[in-house]
Amino acid sequence: MKKRRIGSSDLYVSEIGLGCMSLGTDEAKAIRIIHEALEYGINYLDTADLYDRGLNEEFVGKAVKGKREQVILATKVGNRWEEGKEGWYWDPSKAYIKQAVKDSLRRLQTDYIDLYQLHGGTIEDRIDETIEAFEELKQEGIIRYYGISSIRPNVIREYVKHSSIVSVMMQYSLLDRRPEEWFPLLEEHNISVIARGPVAKGLLTERPLEMANESVKAHGYLDYTYAELEMLLPQIKKKMQKNRTLTATALQFCLAHPVVAAVIPGASSLEQLKENISAASAPSLTAEEYEWLKQQTKASVYDVHR
Repeated sequence: MKKRRIGSSDLYVSEIGLGCMSLGTDEAKAIRIIHEALEYGINYLDTADLYDRGLNEEFVGKAVKGKREQVILATKVGNRWEEGKEGWYWDPSKAYIKQAVKDSLRRLQTDYIDLYQLHGGTIEDRIDETIEAFEELKQEGIIRYYGISSIRPNVIREYVKHSSIVSVMMQYSLLDRRPEEWFPLLEEHNISVIARGPVAKGLLTERPLEMANESVKAHGYLDYTYAELEMLLPQIKKKMQKNRTLTATALQFCLAHPVVAAVIPGASSLEQLKENISAASAPSLTAEEYEWLKQQTKASVYDVHR
């Protein structure tokens, strides 16, 4: 599988990574999916301490035991919970980050994290303190690089200006092109995009649209009404069907922009994983196809006040 460099780092990741959030709570099944991903050349695993309250990290740690050098491990921090209590709350403090990383290392059964990401962020945060925590972890060799997972323009701008992040994880797909507004700024600073949600909750897969959840049927998806999706998706399938599936079209669309280092679709089954892997080997979009897809879809922007 082709690899791309994340920002200015020396992390070279498979174009298709594995978003581990969808693995579920069946340990044997989750580990089997991860092992299959590694067998097919995926080397980038993305998890978070929040996923199933640490259980996801534990599964990843067990799956990569003995294979650690083959894997680029990414996890996240900032959403704090307490054992025995419901819910979680936002805590990007230096003290918490330096405590939480130890718990992640233990669950992942490793002594370093390749890419440590702030799992959100608000403009009200003490951003200097958060950056200081990540920088100290880098100096200590506990993390190799850090990034943020955020769709808040003001937060992204602050980290681009004041930190040494190498990546921004953002929801990005044919049906959510809002991140494109920020691609020039990130490219200018040699910061990569990690694209999550590239198949838009399954809307950009071979699954029939009629199987979408009731919320999509009632309210549509982002800027698209259900009726618009009924018109748009068959048009894209028809135009692209000679060369690739809708899933492949969706993933290749994200990868068509050089600022994107990897797309990380989730997989809750081996079948979904194999579909994603197959999409990675599909032909890249031609310039004409890429422009056609952009013309057919909406290029909306984020609320800059967020």
